[in-house]
Amino acid sequence: MIDHTGFSVTHLEDSKRFYTRVLASLGHIIRREFPEAAFGFGPAEPDEGADPGGGFWITQGTPSTPRMHLAFSAKNKEQVEAFHRVALEAGGKDNGAPGYRPQYHSGYYAAFVLDPDGYNIEAVYHEPD
Repeated sequence: MIDHTGFSVTHLEDSKRFYTRVLASLGHIIRREFPEAAFGFGPAEPDEGADPGGGFWITQGTPSTPRMHLAFSAKNKEQVEAFHRVALEAGGKDNGAPGYRPQYHSGYYAAFVLDPDGYNIEAVYHEPD
């Protein structure tokens, strides 16, 4: 449904360090970089026809107000837990520990973190019924 999205951030290099660590826990790498301007993340092994620059972009600029929420797909609960742990180690702020969120559906397993600019990022695994 969505080809790509992104955030504008206050400090590009700080966000690059943060997201490089955090998204690696979900199997994503920097796919394309424009020094001092932007970088894009995507899967280490992208699907055929995927944007070669990645689907999540970070650009230098003024963060949006209000801050956006973005959920990244996880392949299992362990990835959700790793995402949360690594994000906190990288300087993120806890916004919801790993766990089930039955208000969304019975198999919704997620964790939430605020990034260095205050964006609410999430890793979610949809457990099969």
